[in-house]
Amino acid sequence: MKKIGIREVAEEAHVSTATVSRVLNNRGYISKETRDKVHVAMKKLEYYPNDLARALYKKRTYTIGVIFPSNVHPFQAELIQDIEYLLAQQGYKLLLCNSLNNPQKEIEYLTMLRKNQVDGIIVGTHNKHVSGYQNSKLPIVAIDRDLGRNTTTVACDNYAGGKMAVQLLINHGCKQILDIRGDSSVKLPANDRSIAYMDLLKKNNLPENILEVPFVWDATKKKKTIENYLESHPQIDGIFAGDDLLASLAIFYLEMHHKRVPEDVKVIGFDGAKQTLLYNPRLTTIRQPIAQIAKVATEKLINKINGKKETDRLDLPVSLYLGHTV
Repeated sequence: MKKIGIREVAEEAHVSTATVSRVLNNRGYISKETRDKVHVAMKKLEYYPNDLARALYKKRTYTIGVIFPSNVHPFQAELIQDIEYLLAQQGYKLLLCNSLNNPQKEIEYLTMLRKNQVDGIIVGTHNKHVSGYQNSKLPIVAIDRDLGRNTTTVACDNYAGGKMAVQLLINHGCKQILDIRGDSSVKLPANDRSIAYMDLLKKNNLPENILEVPFVWDATKKKKTIENYLESHPQIDGIFAGDDLLASLAIFYLEMHHKRVPEDVKVIGFDGAKQTLLYNPRLTTIRQPIAQIAKVATEKLINKINGKKETDRLDLPVSLYLGHTV
């Protein structure tokens, strides 16, 4: 079967091959009538433009690399879905890389994306000691992560979210509040949640109780670490968890050990993804503006691809979802 090319499309539409090329690349003035004739011919002949050839012509692949730990975690899954939708509206394809919290895998994906000549990268990982981002010539936007110079960071107002959560626990009479946070040695805007926690406890003359549970640990290790801490600290009467998964693990332990939530221990999480609240609507949490994070991240990345300078955006507004765990 003969392969269909722009020559056959031109013959079918009764135009020149140069006209077909201009229609495909949206270059120069072409009347609506001529453009419609070309599209009708393409549809009739089932001709599809060669994206690789067009990329070489335009010196762009219209492909964006997205590196995340997982597309299963509710917050990340919703964020990736929104990013993909917004990029598609701008004519970009998404190449999704799941690093599975493995730094070596993340480095390999970064190399692969460069080899595939993506136009830019959006990063949402939390691995330490991953080199290559700082000196990359590729436009890079990080979500809730500081990857150093030449990269742009987008995040919610983590300090405001932490303050909102801890103040709620204090208002409900909690005196021994546990902050379950991530790895403080990783430079993250999310660390501001714990800064808010410490500021409010100091202001109210309350003792600090901090448990670090690195994001990159698997769920089993996180669960065991939380259980061990709560078992040895029975005085805890309030918990501010770094994400909704950690909050859920804490609630599971408490209720298995005959502690009532919220009567005995009050718990508040952070993220508020739609899927989380669909299956666990009783969870009180701080909701991140996921759709807005995706919108700002994609806009900043496309601006960088187009040669514009971009700065960090760390103040996207959070909100309180008041369930029944506080």
